[in-house]
Amino acid sequence: MSNTTAPAPARTLTAMPVPARVIERIVLAALEEDNPRGDLTGNALIPAHTTATAAVVAREPGICAGLDTFIAAMRLSDPALELVPALADGDTFAAGDTLVTVTGPARGLLAGERVGLNLLQRLSGIATATAAYVAAAQGTGARIVDTRKTTPGLRVLERYAVRCGGGHNHRDNLSEAVMAKDNHLALLGTGSELTNALRKARASLGHTVHFEVEIDSLDQLDAVLAAGVDTIMLDNFSLADLATGVRRIAGAALVEASGNVRLETVAAIAATGVDVISSGALTHSVRALDLGLDIRMEAN
Repeated sequence: MSNTTAPAPARTLTAMPVPARVIERIVLAALEEDNPRGDLTGNALIPAHTTATAAVVAREPGICAGLDTFIAAMRLSDPALELVPALADGDTFAAGDTLVTVTGPARGLLAGERVGLNLLQRLSGIATATAAYVAAAQGTGARIVDTRKTTPGLRVLERYAVRCGGGHNHRDNLSEAVMAKDNHLALLGTGSELTNALRKARASLGHTVHFEVEIDSLDQLDAVLAAGVDTIMLDNFSLADLATGVRRIAGAALVEASGNVRLETVAAIAATGVDVISSGALTHSVRALDLGLDIRMEAN
């Protein structure tokens, strides 16, 4: 990615932002971890009356996500801090742009700096990476979605960041939908035995519950199709086999591609005609964006 050219604008957010009470709970836990008994350095070096102004400045281009987490980290560190965002989540920025400014007690500003930046950098990194995947699949109709490979405790924020980048979310948790994966199928048999097991499971579910089945071979497809599930995930299929799977399913279920999904492969995967492309890389191995906090002391 160039250090001077911003990525294409993100799409309009596809779901509501994270509730303030949820953000506060997560940020409070992070502040407790980072500052359990006071900031020894700030309290030793900075007089209590010192005030400062700081700006979060981008060192590289990207898409913003997580401004509310940064604001919460600052305000929970010191309610006297005043914050003025320069843009909104989902907005693009270039290297050198200011995302948000902070003014007020210097000790509080310094105490909240690391937690606030950690969250803003990671979430903006996820949004930026997602936007690149979405752009690569543009025009194909394939939807880019995340997975449950998220940071424990941060899933709600990381999935929000995916939405900021124009992506969509898979099931949020194990209680939300039925998703039979390879280890489930290994216990259910093959052929008609598998079909019957899936039909029995379907009959036990409420009518609003989505039912998805993952397969890793075209040999499993007929048995799963016969069960009448909602989505069939083709996991680690070759491009040729993905296209074959799309033709054979022929609209009887949504087709999801997963496995080996990287930025350099996503366009070719999307071109096979799949409906959904899921990638754990959007959250489990994304690089945090380089954002810095530039601070100066206010005249007293």
